[in-house]
Amino acid sequence: MTKYIVLIGDGMADYPIPVLGGKTPLEVAKTPHMDRIASCRIGLVKTIPEGMEPGSDVANLALLGYDPAIYHTGRGPLEAASMGVPLNADQVAFRMNLVTLSRISENRIIMVSHSAGEITTQEGSAIVADLKKDLERPGIRIYPGVAYRHLLVWENGPENVPTIAPHDVLDQNMAPYLFENDPAPIQALIRSSWPLLEKHPVNIKRKQRGLEQANSIWLWGQGKAPQLPSFSRKFGLTGGVISAVDLLKGIGVYAGLQALAVEGATGYLNSNFKGKVEAALGHLRELDFIFLHVEAPDEAGHRGDIAEKIEAVEVFDARIVGPILEGLQSFDDFRVMVASDHLTPISRKTHTADPTTFAWASKDELNGSSTAGSFTENAARQSNLFFEKGHDLMPSFLGMA
Repeated sequence: MTKYIVLIGDGMADYPIPVLGGKTPLEVAKTPHMDRIASCRIGLVKTIPEGMEPGSDVANLALLGYDPAIYHTGRGPLEAASMGVPLNADQVAFRMNLVTLSRISENRIIMVSHSAGEITTQEGSAIVADLKKDLERPGIRIYPGVAYRHLLVWENGPENVPTIAPHDVLDQNMAPYLFENDPAPIQALIRSSWPLLEKHPVNIKRKQRGLEQANSIWLWGQGKAPQLPSFSRKFGLTGGVISAVDLLKGIGVYAGLQALAVEGATGYLNSNFKGKVEAALGHLRELDFIFLHVEAPDEAGHRGDIAEKIEAVEVFDARIVGPILEGLQSFDDFRVMVASDHLTPISRKTHTADPTTFAWASKDELNGSSTAGSFTENAARQSNLFFEKGHDLMPSFLGMA
């Protein structure tokens, strides 16, 4: 029986960068294993439907074969599912980041870091434990997550008001959003965290070490629980999701896929890549399909760090794609796809809705290919393979379209 595996390098695709001689990080990085897959088939896929925000929630729903225009309700409920937090019909789930704001004045408040300077899970959990004591009230509950990524559930909360993803507004003045809509409840709740966090022991220690402080919460990505048909019902396959990010695991939960835990998976370059590979290959012996996600390239893109993004791409290729290709040879038959779920351009420090790059191959194609490939944005553009609707890629990859 054919086994299927999808490898996502979050935000790998990019725009040409002048200091790289007009090349992208994918064009500069050494990626022999992705290039090998691209020698068989490469193309572009539009994972963000017109008018939708270019987030990983939307993009990965599409890559899993679900039309985001139908099934997407927000990022928060997906993360709630991953954390094992059930939502009642009247509950709205918000993603709650720990962020760093520079409060220069009431009229000038700069979003310095969407991740509170890559705060650790231990530090983030300690902060959230205290926030629960001070911010929870009837109808509002807070749940700790991983690193800077946490959850707030609000009974009859404001579902349809505009919110802003903090990684979209790095280095921008957020004072108008935080104050001009006063007394908007979301902004009021954000501001109520400031005095609690200002003197928190974790932040005092981080300040002493010269690190950015988690001096504010940030609420965004709200929504109610979506209703997805199961992956097995859609495609007749059992499967699992491997990711350090609650969002991706939550999509898997709603799709009826197993959320496969890997100890030491962080979403950064210090992640347990070997553990992810071992988990993927091990579970593939029991399951039909694995969706393996790596966050590191996206984090580098948000920081605008060219060298780190190139390194993240190379690490993804060397420590995920290469070992996966080697391990897959023990299976009678397989198909493997590698993709960037969306672009996270260095020049923008956030996601864009441009069509993104993917490549896939079967076992016979991969072992029989003798041509040189290139997993790059330009090679994808030059191919004749393009999926206008992102959710059409999965059935094609599975041989069902």
